[in-house]
Amino acid sequence: MTQSLPAELDMSWPPPPFQAPAPPVVAENGVRRFDGVTYATRPGYRPRLLDVQVPASEEALPAVVWIHGGGWLEGDRRYPPPTVPAELLHGTVLAAGLALVSIDYRHSLEAPFPAQLHDVKAAIRYVRAFADVFGVDPDRIAVWGESAGGHLAALAGLTGPHSPDSAALEGTEGVGEGDTSVRAVVDWYGVSDLVSVREHPMPPMPPGAEFPDPYDALLGGTQEERPALARAASPVTYAVPGAGLPPFLLIHGTQDGLVPYSQSEALDAALRAAGGESTLRPVEDADHIFLGSPDIAPIVTASVEFLARHLRA
Repeated sequence: MTQSLPAELDMSWPPPPFQAPAPPVVAENGVRRFDGVTYATRPGYRPRLLDVQVPASEEALPAVVWIHGGGWLEGDRRYPPPTVPAELLHGTVLAAGLALVSIDYRHSLEAPFPAQLHDVKAAIRYVRAFADVFGVDPDRIAVWGESAGGHLAALAGLTGPHSPDSAALEGTEGVGEGDTSVRAVVDWYGVSDLVSVREHPMPPMPPGAEFPDPYDALLGGTQEERPALARAASPVTYAVPGAGLPPFLLIHGTQDGLVPYSQSEALDAALRAAGGESTLRPVEDADHIFLGSPDIAPIVTASVEFLARHLRA
């Protein structure tokens, strides 16, 4: 017996560049969860996914896009750094009445820069395109990232139609066109200048460990081979007067052995010189991912309070 396919089954080829969200799962506390939403696809790559959590509300809520770290080589939207419990990060955002959008993006050995920024921009466009489905306010979106994600969050906040080579930075992934601006940026210990950071030696690898150089992998070559791309991938390049800079909160451990504290100092200085609003908060004696800090909760709280204040302004 031959069974016919449903009439609504889409057999088009190539596959669509994104998928519409499926209905959410609603928790007992009223939080609506959209898990594993495909915001962008491209043949030959894994689908890029995002999760959305929206507190119970009769009104459209502001949204925070969380961007994970991992040296652009690894990481997962579902897991913050091991020093920051997911329950703390997610719970603090939701308790503030903000929606949380956690995104994956292509790693550097899948595709070099600017693929990672293209994916962040695609996720922002997607959230705006389906804002009514998610129950978020498309005009109140912020970005927050840590380490490699902090770097991408800074780039997302600083680049747009006003930027040099804007088409090359915006990309056409997923929802190929639309506004990618954001209202505020929180950058935890991200790289701001890929040229100067190379003067800081990388920590030694354990014997037998095989781990690519994260900067060369991001650029698809060395800084000497691709100097223009290194500048294009540096947030300080875009901290210029007249660029409509969103407010920034930079938080960085003063003893960071992987991304030196001076990277956030440089971005803070560039933002201020360009007339932007920037707050630099040192975490005294803390290493990367705030290792050595006795209490992570106040750092998370300060970050969420900053985002909530600017998203509700």
